[in-house]
Amino acid sequence: MAKRRRAWNYSVYKKYLREGRGQGVGADYKPWINIQDFPSLGMVSRVSSTTAGRIHHLMSNLELSLFYLLDWSDDIIDIREQYPLTDLPQAIEIAEKANIKYPYDQKSGFPYVLTSDFYLDTNQGAMVMSVKPSSELGKPRVREKLEIERRYWASRGTQWSIMTENEINRVKANNIEWLAQAKDLSVFGLSEATQEACREYFLRFYQADSSPLPTLFKTVEIAFGLASGMGLNIYKHLAYWKQIVFNSDERVDFTEFLIPGLHYDGGAAWA
Repeated sequence: MAKRRRAWNYSVYKKYLREGRGQGVGADYKPWINIQDFPSLGMVSRVSSTTAGRIHHLMSNLELSLFYLLDWSDDIIDIREQYPLTDLPQAIEIAEKANIKYPYDQKSGFPYVLTSDFYLDTNQGAMVMSVKPSSELGKPRVREKLEIERRYWASRGTQWSIMTENEINRVKANNIEWLAQAKDLSVFGLSEATQEACREYFLRFYQADSSPLPTLFKTVEIAFGLASGMGLNIYKHLAYWKQIVFNSDERVDFTEFLIPGLHYDGGAAWA
């Protein structure tokens, strides 16, 4: 299916500004581009974050993988995706000085606002990341737009880098995504009181008992009358919040979590 072309002109530009796109921090930030702008774009994601406390709009699987790594990092303070190069005159001037053709809408003739995939506030200061498959970097037009980005952020003294699949630890990202399925135990219908009791019970036995994990899963399920599979979800919840040791760099061996007699589908299980 062909991508649906979005209208772009001065009126749309002003509308985006009025909507507060590209503005705000933390939970109040609004990305310049969201997935509704491209209904036929393909692999896009809306995912909640722990860091910013809002829904993020991600335009590719690579962006999603990098997002999970960033959101789980203790070094990241805020994540702003689809972050605009809002100073249009400067961006155009940068392109002209570099002998690069700045992108304009063919129908309206109005210049596009370029975006960087992630603007990050970190413990070491601000940094910007652009995400591209390595196969795209050989395309002249892609390289030209990235060069505009690089010079734009350099003029602001902001660290900028390109992230490809070669720089993104997909095993770790997949592990974090797996854990994140249970970062909020309320989605499984557990009250706050039950969640707290389950966490305390699990941690007490986890730290004092050398029994295999499946045994502990079953023990907590029986103790609180939980559905099969909830013991694993409590483990994932605690690992996501770094309350128990979890080696995120190693591929998960799911057989370690299997309880004999149960069938599994992702993080759920049934008799």
